[in-house]
Amino acid sequence: MEKQYAVIGLGRFGSSLSKELMRLGYEVLGIDRNEERADDMNEYLTHTVVADCTDEDVLRSLGIRNFDCVVVAIGNDIQASIMTAIVLKDFGVKSVVAKAMTELHGKVLQKIGVDRVIYPERDMGIRVAHQLASPNLLDYIELSKDYTIAELSVPKHLCGHSLSDLNPRGKYGCSVVAINKKQNEQVIIAPSAQDVLEEGDLMVVIGVNENIERLEQEMVN
Repeated sequence: MEKQYAVIGLGRFGSSLSKELMRLGYEVLGIDRNEERADDMNEYLTHTVVADCTDEDVLRSLGIRNFDCVVVAIGNDIQASIMTAIVLKDFGVKSVVAKAMTELHGKVLQKIGVDRVIYPERDMGIRVAHQLASPNLLDYIELSKDYTIAELSVPKHLCGHSLSDLNPRGKYGCSVVAINKKQNEQVIIAPSAQDVLEEGDLMVVIGVNENIERLEQEMVN
């Protein structure tokens, strides 16, 4: 079963993030207090709801604890952001990600146990969507409309395999331009097909966006 996401707050960041998660093939529930925003996003998302998410009963009625990841992307209302995050953590949501407006706001979110804090000035919605969808993806930068460079952490099931086994160029049309070896902190530039991957190594990969996404999926499975 595919992951299900809920995005609370459909401003510029929340709408960008949720649209990209949909494009990556996930189900997304969009929630906003503003009816106009929710209506605008209705055609793009699995479902949208007009609701105040600081209300425990509202979140309970939406079955929010059943979602794999809930993103609190509330705009300038820092109090609403914090209260919503507290309720989500209290409900036992598996993964709570929250947008912070300031460093202090981010520290408060961390103190209440938010799993990941995002600063929208630094983190674009599209980039964060990829990082949420693929836990092995550490960084994602669009070089152009078509090309991306990504940093991927090698998962356990690929440990001991060579680049030849993975065959990123042949199978996915991607090029591994560097490997940062976890054990000795050595960086291999332009690695050969014989270089062996170990769990936790970081691969820097470049390729067409859709090919990078296919490789991301291989890293998860």
